[in-house]
Amino acid sequence: MRAARGGASSSRERPRAISGAARGAGTFVRRGGEVSARCLSPGGAVGPARGMGDQALSFVKDFLAGGIAAAVSKTAVAPIERVKLLLQVQHASKQITADKQYKGIVDCIVRIPKEQGIASFWRGNLANVIRYFPTQALNFAFKDKYKQIFLGGVDRHKQFWRYFAGNLASGGAAGATSLCFVYPLDFARTRLAADVGKGATEREFSGLGDCIVKIFKSDGLKGLYQGFSVSVQGIIIYRAAYFGVYDTAKGMLPDPKNVHIVVSWMIAQSVTAVAGLVSYPFDTVRRRMMMQSGRKGADIMYKGTIDCWRKIAKDEGSKAFFKGAWSNVLRGMGGAFVLVLYDEIKKYV
Repeated sequence: MRAARGGASSSRERPRAISGAARGAGTFVRRGGEVSARCLSPGGAVGPARGMGDQALSFVKDFLAGGIAAAVSKTAVAPIERVKLLLQVQHASKQITADKQYKGIVDCIVRIPKEQGIASFWRGNLANVIRYFPTQALNFAFKDKYKQIFLGGVDRHKQFWRYFAGNLASGGAAGATSLCFVYPLDFARTRLAADVGKGATEREFSGLGDCIVKIFKSDGLKGLYQGFSVSVQGIIIYRAAYFGVYDTAKGMLPDPKNVHIVVSWMIAQSVTAVAGLVSYPFDTVRRRMMMQSGRKGADIMYKGTIDCWRKIAKDEGSKAFFKGAWSNVLRGMGGAFVLVLYDEIKKYV
């Protein structure tokens, strides 16, 4: 019996021999009566059982959930999006003369189908969906990665302000990082939506590819990144509130993972409305700057971003920075829907 007990003890203290097939399958190693959370690679090296594979899967889930939610919502609010863009940039458009400028949201909605056809409400929407899929998906994916950096080890109840600041930082950094990759698509979407020509002969661009090619030939890569600096400033402010306040509000609820969809929507709607209004002047300036690409000589209205801010305030008044802002609030309903839909989709992927 003593020998048997000794044999059993010896067996517990030493790892069992593991075949090559078992090592390839990632068999767990028993040490000291406990199963170690380590696995053996096919080459015999010991590594974490949950490694890069789980991180990659999480990234893909974030990417798909955010992208699908964004594509659906942007298509739904495309008409409002185009109205907002036209009101923002009409003063800087060569196609819209002073006597033909839109007087407001209602005037714009009434005239667009009469002058350009019903389908024109979705002009530039395909480019918007193509642009928005990677933009939103990357925002959500990078947001979680930045949260690990800014919020690692932070207790949201004991360190509220640090938790809040970390959410602001992660949201802003995610938006700025994503913008670096997809800005030319955002630029093209704006120019296509601002194109008010009725037929093919009156249109400035025939499509997404034509827009990018023409601007690149005219101004080079710089033309496709016109207004980038002010865009980064605006996107940081917007995304900081968009992600930061939303995550903070949900995080302070008793059970953040089981929030009723109506409550989530109300929080998201409030966040998107406030974030949109705060960052709207930056959005107006960046889109005015986008309208400068492809112009030469006297056709150039603004010498730079600062000159654009100054001329808008001087020539049009401070209200001009908020042209189309109310339609942006309505459009924000789609943004709120993205946040809620993203959380719902992640439950099934």
